[in-house]
Amino acid sequence: MGGSNTADNPAPSNGVPIIRLIDVHKSFDELDVLKGVNLDLRAGETTVVLGESGAGKSVILKHIVRLLRPDSGEVHYRDRRIDTLPERELVKLRCRFGFLFQLSALFDSMTVGQNIAFPIREHTKKSRAEIDEIVSTKLDMVGLDGTQSKWPAELSGGQKKRVALARAIAVDPELILYDEPTTGLDPPRADEINELILKLKRELHVTGVVVTHDMASARKVADRIVMLYDGDFIFDGTPEEIQACQDPRVKCFVEGRCEEEVLRELYKQGDS
Repeated sequence: MGGSNTADNPAPSNGVPIIRLIDVHKSFDELDVLKGVNLDLRAGETTVVLGESGAGKSVILKHIVRLLRPDSGEVHYRDRRIDTLPERELVKLRCRFGFLFQLSALFDSMTVGQNIAFPIREHTKKSRAEIDEIVSTKLDMVGLDGTQSKWPAELSGGQKKRVALARAIAVDPELILYDEPTTGLDPPRADEINELILKLKRELHVTGVVVTHDMASARKVADRIVMLYDGDFIFDGTPEEIQACQDPRVKCFVEGRCEEEVLRELYKQGDS
């Protein structure tokens, strides 16, 4: 694992959680995905949310940005409850969030520069010259300045992720949500994204929430790791603590073992 974790140099925090999920329940038809989830996200930290496919990781992110509302429970941003916020106020609030989508979600009909300029034009009144300067600065941060005139179809998978990340930070958010940021990338390109997550935390002092099932990425970027299992969190600790955790459900996930082995270990514990 190249580079160093910045957990020892967090951004200043006043101790108030930037995001709070309080007893959040969410079901889709007959499937209970979240069963009373509680989570405080502290400013300046990068929190990694682990869990199997379908565990509800992305559902957590969508509640934070109010793409979903809980069936019951509350979601707060600092001192404001956002799950009941009127749409007009919600638009302003979302400017404080950056979102890196799993499949990058670039607009194919726009150039790289136009993709990054889009949220700036939507949410600010900056001049064209100011926007061009911001686009150049953000692309430089992800190592792609000079690609403004390229089209998404001309980019590799890793480049698309970096452009999407430049767009996510275009309006200087204080919270960045990363949905499976290394999915579909080979190990060297995946590590480039990990390094960028660390860089943005270090240089922009942003709070990060990373949804992933990639343990190598989780170990590298996380200050804190939480793990979803059967609708609730079963682990909350540091990367070092999750490696030492003896809960069979956590241990098998970390070691990449199957669900049947989890059940066997739980059965053994029940017999002992």
